[in-house]
Amino acid sequence: MSEHELPEDELPEDELPDGALSDEDFDDEDDDFDEEHDAAPRILPPLEGPTRCGFVALLGAPNAGKSTLTNQLVGTKVSIVSHKVQTTRAIVRGIALDGAAQLVLVDTPGIFSPKRRLERAMVSSAWTHAADADVIALLVDAKRGMDEDIEALLAPLSEIRKPRALILNKIDIIRRDTLLALAAQINEKLAFDRVFMVSALTGDGVADVRRWFAEQVPLSPWLYPEDQVSDAPMRMLAAEITREKMFLRLHDELPYRSTVETESWKELRNGSVRIEQTIYVERESQRKIVLGKGGNTIKTISSESRAEIAGIIEQPVHLFLFVKVRESWADDPERYREMGLEFPRGG
Repeated sequence: MSEHELPEDELPEDELPDGALSDEDFDDEDDDFDEEHDAAPRILPPLEGPTRCGFVALLGAPNAGKSTLTNQLVGTKVSIVSHKVQTTRAIVRGIALDGAAQLVLVDTPGIFSPKRRLERAMVSSAWTHAADADVIALLVDAKRGMDEDIEALLAPLSEIRKPRALILNKIDIIRRDTLLALAAQINEKLAFDRVFMVSALTGDGVADVRRWFAEQVPLSPWLYPEDQVSDAPMRMLAAEITREKMFLRLHDELPYRSTVETESWKELRNGSVRIEQTIYVERESQRKIVLGKGGNTIKTISSESRAEIAGIIEQPVHLFLFVKVRESWADDPERYREMGLEFPRGG
């Protein structure tokens, strides 16, 4: 089993492992990496009247924009985004506020026809959480329109007797008459309580969606403090951020079946945090792709991930990345438990 490690930020000499690279070995020109479109700022509105709280499941085909919409609804980043299909694996819960309502948004993995064990676990998890939610929202990529993926979702959705909304995404690039025709086409096959047209990327129309969700969830005390934006442990979010940077950097070069785990999270006396993460791939050739020539790819991934993690936790971060080959990681029940998925039997 082979590995490579890369430290970020300057550490005392006695904290650097043998053979590690410090910031003096490369520049930090990517440290200010930022999303082109950040989610709208999170604003905590004053409470008015009795409180409401409930779970909202966001369903859709892969790459419909569920994670981007979740981030916009919450007002900050809680779910990773990339152009690679099925980026979301574990169930991510973002916590949004609207007046006296607290919305627990369940960003589910994209639903598709699963072939492998990991894919079956993801799809099963999505439907389970949909059945348990108080409100269902089907997000459709309006650019793709009605296709076989959407067709396959409608019949199972009809069996779930909960308030449901149809959300057509990417209105910023689609003509209005096309959007109206698509909404009518889908509603002919399955009636929705409300239809929304949004741009998850820019936030256009998202406030209307959040307000409707708030009206639908039941009267209930809040489940989380008002300043909490996700129920995911920071260790998990940090691993997801690194996985996002890896996918964004490598696109189609790296096979989908790779993962990141946070192995160590240590608060240092000077107020900084030392994080060790392992990137698992299935082949030596994939490990070389992640490392890149002269280690340049892993350096960039590490730099971008460290900058974003530090911004979220508002502490300096020392990030160490290891790349390891584990041929059968997608068949290891422990890896599924790490992602909060049930391990499917039968291969």
